[in-house]
Amino acid sequence: MAIARQVLCLSALLSLPHARSQPLRYFVAEEAPSGSLVADVAEDAGLAPAQLSARRARLASEDGRQRLRLDRATGRLVVAERLDREELCAQAPACTLPFELLLADPLQFLRIEVAVRDINDHSPRFPDEQVTLKIAENSNPGLRFALVGARDRDIGINSVQSYSISPENEYFSVSFGSRIQEKKYVELVLEKPLDREEQAEMGFSLVAVDGGSPPRSGTTQIHIVVLDANDNAPIFTQELYVGQVLESAPEGSVVLSVVATDLDAGSNGDISYQFSQEVDQSESAFFIDPKNGEIKLTKPLDFEEAEKHELTVQATDGGGLSAICKVFVEVVDVNDNAPELVVSSFSSPLPEDALPGTVVAFFTVRDRDAGVNGKITCTLDDQLSFSLRPAYKNYYELVTVNTLDREEAARYIVNIIAADAGSPPLTTTQTFTVDISDVNDNAPAFNQTSYTMYVRENNVPTVLVGGVSASDADTGLNAKVTYSLAPAHTAEQPPCSCISVNSENGHMFVLRPLDYEQLKKIEVLVIASDSGSPPLSANVTVRLVVVDENDNAPLVLHPAQDGSPASSELVPMSAEAGYLVTKVVAVDVDLGQNSWLSYHLLKASDPGLFVVGAQSGEVRLRRPVTERDAVKQKLVILVRDNGRPPLSATAALNALLLNDFSDVRLPHSSLTMEVEDDSLTIYLIISLVFVSLLFLASIVAIVAFKVCKRKDLTDGHVIYADNNLPSNLADAASAGTLPHPYCYEISLTTGSGNSEFKFLKPILPSLPPQHCAMSGGTDDEQDFSQDPITTEDVAPENAGMVSAEQFNSLSVD
Repeated sequence: MAIARQVLCLSALLSLPHARSQPLRYFVAEEAPSGSLVADVAEDAGLAPAQLSARRARLASEDGRQRLRLDRATGRLVVAERLDREELCAQAPACTLPFELLLADPLQFLRIEVAVRDINDHSPRFPDEQVTLKIAENSNPGLRFALVGARDRDIGINSVQSYSISPENEYFSVSFGSRIQEKKYVELVLEKPLDREEQAEMGFSLVAVDGGSPPRSGTTQIHIVVLDANDNAPIFTQELYVGQVLESAPEGSVVLSVVATDLDAGSNGDISYQFSQEVDQSESAFFIDPKNGEIKLTKPLDFEEAEKHELTVQATDGGGLSAICKVFVEVVDVNDNAPELVVSSFSSPLPEDALPGTVVAFFTVRDRDAGVNGKITCTLDDQLSFSLRPAYKNYYELVTVNTLDREEAARYIVNIIAADAGSPPLTTTQTFTVDISDVNDNAPAFNQTSYTMYVRENNVPTVLVGGVSASDADTGLNAKVTYSLAPAHTAEQPPCSCISVNSENGHMFVLRPLDYEQLKKIEVLVIASDSGSPPLSANVTVRLVVVDENDNAPLVLHPAQDGSPASSELVPMSAEAGYLVTKVVAVDVDLGQNSWLSYHLLKASDPGLFVVGAQSGEVRLRRPVTERDAVKQKLVILVRDNGRPPLSATAALNALLLNDFSDVRLPHSSLTMEVEDDSLTIYLIISLVFVSLLFLASIVAIVAFKVCKRKDLTDGHVIYADNNLPSNLADAASAGTLPHPYCYEISLTTGSGNSEFKFLKPILPSLPPQHCAMSGGTDDEQDFSQDPITTEDVAPENAGMVSAEQFNSLSVD
């Protein structure tokens, strides 16, 4: 009940506003069972139990042991393990366990001090089970004999409070008290003289009783031997000896010497020294020379284990008389302990997007040495990405100072060097390996800014034409790249269904055959996306160029090759070598050298009469026309491209060799007739008979016609009426191979060798409807429209009349 009242009073004191800066002090009895309640820390600290959990409250002790435990759920401080005050604090008058209550978010420290109260759990114990005293029989009453008192590990009221003799006797009594520095003594007092002849020896028990409740006691047997005539006991020069020794002193070092004197002579004056064996003394650490009283080390001392040693030295003379003195040996600290670093928390791996100031590790440093030897400084070993931040006393935080990038460094080796201030200083290095975890902060990047791929037209389906490649600086799923297609210009063209991309490796395929003449280039966007969350992507333009193949033969535009009879070109008999007969016009829809055309004379009735321009396609006379040349000349022109292999087309045309304009009256149909198949011998024989007969009749008719014609021309004019104008002259406009809206010229004058065809020449808009313009050239050339020549085209006064000179200078369309 007394303990509970003290705790309540202390809690009330801590609840005051000014007490917040003071430590929280509590009491707990030693040997309290695990789980025993010490105090309600949350209430005393003004915190709700939920705050303790939210702020990750924990207890931290200087030695790292958790003798007490904080229950976060209730905010209570309870005993975590058995508490032995004598083990924790030995004989110290006060035994306090310091703790730090650590609160995070925000960081806060509360000092807690728990005093361990002693209970009477140890009985007094004498160092020896029996003590033998030799007393001279002539000793005077009142003579005191120093005894080594009983040792009780408890303190205060629970320590030894009284001594008694059992059974009581008339010769001796016990004196108990303290003289110097509160050191207690026990003496056996002689009450009356001894008589050796009456009683040479006697024995009794010395009982030591503590003040506990219930009290505990310890006994030792006192054996008295009555001696004869040694009435002076040894006397020490000092009642208390104090010596200092370095903890690094080697074995055998002399700590100090004690000196005792005896006034007796002979054997009664010979003094020997020895240690009185007391409880908990490390007798193996010291050795005393029994002759000279030198105290030496038997092993090196450790300041961190014990800062001070207490010894009891007994000097005994030859007569059995003795004296006791106290010896205090103070251990002087040397810098023999390196700093220690205790890690409380450590976060690894750390995401690369962690903000500057993120706490990576939380630790404390300590040094078991004292003074400057225990003063510690912490530094980082050449590290720019992290820094140390003092938190509280010897607590530090390892924090980031800037943003991290896993792509630059995936792991950091952070060395923290803790050094004390000793001479020479001792250091401890703590290594933190901080792994940086990846976040999806890098989009895929293509290895080219754009791609150009080529495929020949008429390709096989699903042909591989190339590939795109993108890499991602991230790792894992964040670096897994997949490919997909998107239209390069969504608003301008629909997505192309003829190209596909492999989503895994970026290989590009053409899914169907392509035609260069329909599609020359395809442009698509390839998107590379990673598998992060959210995913990042990049795109690149891929241009697929269709390469032309020679898969189109030349197309002859002029003369037209539409299945109708071959067109006829009119050549005057007076034409000289180089005369332009016509021009073959052809095109090829292929590209490049596949469209380079050359013209060749494949077949001709008279190969030596005509020549074809290989590049221009112009058909000209190789030599002048003679009377021996056939009137009808059939030509086949080969048009060939420059592909591999070359493709070709042919153009068939007829040339009519005319002496004058009257030859135009020949039926157009007869001019284009020819025998196509020389193999039909039977038909040829039959036709030859009929042709021979008709030939004879024709000769007669022609001769008669020529005679009449020349007579009319001699008169100076020729009359053509509507009924006698040859019908084939009216169809001359339709005999060409180009469309009606275009005209071309054939010069029939004697200077026709310098004239040429005019292809695709639009009709001038100033011409009258249904007619081509007529103009007088330097060679008296005229253009005719596609309409037949009628008498309305001649001036009224000359209607139906055309002079021979005018007829010879006509240009027929």
